[in-house]
Amino acid sequence: MTTDPTSHRQSGWPFGKLYALLYVFTAGAVAINLFMLGLMWQALGLPAISPVAAILLAIPLGLPANWLVTRWVRGMMDEADGVK
Repeated sequence: MTTDPTSHRQSGWPFGKLYALLYVFTAGAVAINLFMLGLMWQALGLPAISPVAAILLAIPLGLPANWLVTRWVRGMMDEADGVK
């Protein structure tokens, strides 16, 4: 049995296209969460993260998060198509 998330798929969107489409939304969610985390840090006396800094941090941090999101969405699409 292989560990490739796309090896069992027979139809639908390719993993790469789905990854590219979902990246914008995943990176946006990461940016919002980083900004909120920065606001909560103020309770500990740490400086807040600016919205621009949260966006800049979300660009690289969104890549691994998006890989997980894309695997999850691809799995749900395969399940709906009855491919699994």
